[in-house]
Amino acid sequence: MIRFAPPLAALATLALGACATIGGASENGEVSAERLNAYVRELADDRYGGRGPGTSGEELTVQWIADQFETLGLEPAGPGGAFLQDVPISRTRQDGPATITVASPAGERTLERGTQVLVSSDRPRTRIAVADAPVVFAGYGVTAPEKNWDDFKGVDVAGKILLVLVNDPDFEVPATHPTANLFEGQAMTYYGRWVYKFQEAARLGAAGVLVIHETEAAGYPWSVLENSSTAPKLDIVRADPDAERVPAQGWIQRDVAARMLADAGLDYAALKTRSQNADFQPVELEGVTMSLDFGQSVDRFMSRNVVARLPGTTHPDEHVMFGAHWDAYGRAAPDDTGDDIYNGAVDNATGVAGVLEMARLFAEAPRTDRSTIFVAWAAEEAGLLGAYHYAANPLVPLETTVANFNLDSLLPGETVEPEVVVIGYGKNQLDDWLAEQAAEVGRRLIPDPAPQAGAFYRSDHFPLALKGVPALFPAAGFTGASAASRDYVDNRYHQPSDEWDASWTMEAAAQDVQLMYKTGRALADSRAWPEWSEGSEFTAARQASADQRD
Repeated sequence: MIRFAPPLAALATLALGACATIGGASENGEVSAERLNAYVRELADDRYGGRGPGTSGEELTVQWIADQFETLGLEPAGPGGAFLQDVPISRTRQDGPATITVASPAGERTLERGTQVLVSSDRPRTRIAVADAPVVFAGYGVTAPEKNWDDFKGVDVAGKILLVLVNDPDFEVPATHPTANLFEGQAMTYYGRWVYKFQEAARLGAAGVLVIHETEAAGYPWSVLENSSTAPKLDIVRADPDAERVPAQGWIQRDVAARMLADAGLDYAALKTRSQNADFQPVELEGVTMSLDFGQSVDRFMSRNVVARLPGTTHPDEHVMFGAHWDAYGRAAPDDTGDDIYNGAVDNATGVAGVLEMARLFAEAPRTDRSTIFVAWAAEEAGLLGAYHYAANPLVPLETTVANFNLDSLLPGETVEPEVVVIGYGKNQLDDWLAEQAAEVGRRLIPDPAPQAGAFYRSDHFPLALKGVPALFPAAGFTGASAASRDYVDNRYHQPSDEWDASWTMEAAAQDVQLMYKTGRALADSRAWPEWSEGSEFTAARQASADQRD
């Protein structure tokens, strides 16, 4: 058993003891709202310091979660018979000013970092320098074979700086346009996210990539990017970061990009319109080059996933996964009250509480045919890093991971909404499994009310989805219509005010977790292999894993 320092051990024992005395929960196989609340209260306590990766708060957090898994009777699923999987993380910070210049037929000018352009690098290098690189406008920077879309058309962009548009090619087109709904319309896909555009530029050997910022297409104003630009950048430690990460990456103001294009005799609006068609060809800005030079400090630290398992009876090599990220933002900028601890009570102490409750139910019930695996992910808020590391270093084979159930934020309260919001609704067959359980209690599934935010691509199931593992991500209370969800998003999300409150009850959240448990149990006792929907960007990876199973 993983031990705590004496004060924390005593408190954790009291908290768990209170949960264990709840009457009826162990006998009837139902999620306990009281247990959920106690778990959230514990993890959102100030003692954990906002559960920041690489801090003393992480040490307390991962030890406490591991201890709960062991107390519940689960087996360690980490290397060497441990509950922990190391997640080595690379950290870079701005170190000194940046020099950013553009040379064109109109002359040379210097761009200001922060107000006009934002540049950084995920490469663990103390200095990034790109000199006189040609500049290429590459449309939306998308290569999507399943949609017959290629913005590069074989053009060599190695060593060049790319200007690319944010969001997807169909984001602003009318309903009659040939591209309409090809990339799910207003729902941002993976291809619309800046993370994808950076990775695709790296794959093609570009020297740099700048995403052109437009507020509506990005979903947030420039100030959001500027305010967060000086924060440390985290990435998993990679065997060859130079091959997987572009040297320089960032954002550029729309008007600044438009001027660069105009200096080459090109019109921004006309090029954007051309980019919305599949026959778009990348355009090099004739006579325009860009130079970048900036310093970084570089270090590493170790974070941890917490991983536990219950072996199945007849097909123990097949696994149904349940996960939630344990981290929040640690200590950061204080709010108006002076509070600088980002406790992350809803996001995501509630998700971890849900995973612990499902682990308890699975442990207390007869074993399922397939194995079940439970993960508390590290460093989600820094870019899904624990899940990305696991996807690259799986503890059980991904080709025999049947499905991944993701819990990310459960709202407190008593009112059970009749609608269950599913982030990524329609993307795979897991919706059908959840819909069946929901119908039994008079509930129904509805799509994400804010698909333009691209939430499906911003939570821990996503790195495994890229490897083909079907994901189910319900966000049951976040219907967009409820006062509770609006209040949380407007006033507490990613703020110090996301704290546990003594008035909280978790009856509604308990019903949501119950649906996840029943759906996961039905799948774990079946021989089904859920598939991605036709045309999904994850279909090819799932087919490859099916071939490996065969």
